[in-house]
Amino acid sequence: MKYKNGEEFLNSLYNNMHMEEAVIHAGEKNDSPTEKIGKYIERLERVHDIAKDNPHKMEVLKQFYYNKYVIKELPDSYINLEKKIARERGYGDISITDEMKEEMLLGVQKEQEKSLDMWIDYLTSDDAMYPMWFKHYAFRGMLKLNKFDKEKGEFGRRSKTTTEAFIELNSEALARVYDTLAKEIGINEEIDEETKKVLEKGESFKKLYEYYLINTGYVNRGNDTDGIWVKYDQGSDYKPLWESLQGKNTGWCTVGEETAKTQLSNGDFYVYYTKDKEGVYKEPRIAIRMDGKNKIGEVRGVGEHQNLEGCMTSIAEKKLNEFLDKDKYLKKVNNMKMLTEIDNKVNKNLELTKEELIFLYQIYSNIEGFGYEEDPRIEEIQDKRDIKKDFALIFNCKEENVGTKISDLKKNNVMWFYGDLIYYGEMLTDKFKKLQIIVGDAYFPNLVSAEGFENLQYICGKAIFPKLKSAKGFRNLKNISKIAYFDSLVSAEGFDSLENLNYEVDFPKLMSAEGFESLQSIGGSAIFTNLISAKGFDNLKNIRGKAYFPKLSSALGFYSLQNIEKEAKFPGLVSAEGFESLEKVNGEDAIKFKEEINSRGSKTL
Repeated sequence: MKYKNGEEFLNSLYNNMHMEEAVIHAGEKNDSPTEKIGKYIERLERVHDIAKDNPHKMEVLKQFYYNKYVIKELPDSYINLEKKIARERGYGDISITDEMKEEMLLGVQKEQEKSLDMWIDYLTSDDAMYPMWFKHYAFRGMLKLNKFDKEKGEFGRRSKTTTEAFIELNSEALARVYDTLAKEIGINEEIDEETKKVLEKGESFKKLYEYYLINTGYVNRGNDTDGIWVKYDQGSDYKPLWESLQGKNTGWCTVGEETAKTQLSNGDFYVYYTKDKEGVYKEPRIAIRMDGKNKIGEVRGVGEHQNLEGCMTSIAEKKLNEFLDKDKYLKKVNNMKMLTEIDNKVNKNLELTKEELIFLYQIYSNIEGFGYEEDPRIEEIQDKRDIKKDFALIFNCKEENVGTKISDLKKNNVMWFYGDLIYYGEMLTDKFKKLQIIVGDAYFPNLVSAEGFENLQYICGKAIFPKLKSAKGFRNLKNISKIAYFDSLVSAEGFDSLENLNYEVDFPKLMSAEGFESLQSIGGSAIFTNLISAKGFDNLKNIRGKAYFPKLSSALGFYSLQNIEKEAKFPGLVSAEGFESLEKVNGEDAIKFKEEINSRGSKTL
């Protein structure tokens, strides 16, 4: 044992960590350096626990990290490089306007935010079964690294002017880093020679992550699907599972010994193995981790970002049909089948149908896969396409009616916009009046009124409107595909046509549901912190996440609600009247949920 705990390790690695402002504020004046770090780590864990269960707070947490770590201004070297590229492509000596610079900066920022999301989403997820000190170590270490130089076998160093995205997450390499450090922290057996050799390179995240990335070798698996499922029972010896994954480059965190031990103690584990070079079923291709015996925790493949390989979707589908909570995973299987068909057609230079293009661009619903990030084939296929031509086919319009960058809106004739639309004004201008669909995120941080969006029907991404005071103008809006964030909205009046919110929604100041009469489904958690009346939710049938209504005193208005997929919190209710159609809560019969509410009423009599 070299260190008593993770906090002592951090104190040793970062000599003055206890003197950092955030750490000082978390501790007491008389605390030792290790105690100060410990209290800071506890504070971090509380913040992350709150954020991961609340989409609004997670968005706020991400914005905090974006503001702190994402580039604010493009360096001259980047602008000059863009000029050079334009000249080499035959465009001559172009002049870069301020508007062009702004668009370039937004593009760089979005890529950095996207890559930062990968780390934040993973480290705050239930999949990352690591102590908080290690998560801090990994995140802090990652922030200092620039792209990997394959010739030198090392990462570059980031600076405030680095334009590249943050480094890619490899959860297998991360698990091996944790295994290595865990052997010298706390009460452990003597450190083996192999670990000693690795630690000779240093304890920094850079050195250890580099080492395990280099030593996580490529495995050519081919398209052979013949294989067998092996079940590892909850509470059994973890070593057979762990040993079967060594040297296979699955990308799974289960490769880490400590992670494998934790996961198998928490539930059954299934692995699908195909034949290796010797013809033995030893090549892992699919993992199904269970929470306990009957609930699926996660499904992972060995494709990029742990997505399923196209040839493995049918195998996974057949297995998933054995489990009670299969439905949401079977939707992912069908999505992956469709994506594979489209990928094959594009590779053969075959034309895509209108329906396939609608699916590819995720216009009416998201493409859901099994990895911790979006299936990379989506972006790869889109990059090969003529976007304006595709959209002209989808919407039966002219290509000039399709916008792909903010400057396109100046023409005042853009009806369909592809990409993230970011606008900092408080009021909308005429250039938004014809807009019907945004295929990307809608980020309007300063907008106070939706007037001017009268023709907008779909936001196929996030809807971020933190200062919006009035939704009047959204009268034709039918669907929001991802998180809906309306932090300042006190009335739903204006959402007359809104039928689906496909992801988590957070309306922290909304007091009445009147205006949501057309809403039928919320695709994730529903967080209505200040709602006091459910009247207006007349047609709401499904909440496919958690339901959080802390101030609601009556369920009248939920007449059509049939299913709340996860935990339901209605602490102010004393009667279940209004929940007559409710059948399921958190996967179980709603009878018990209703009885518990009614019992509160009987206690108050």
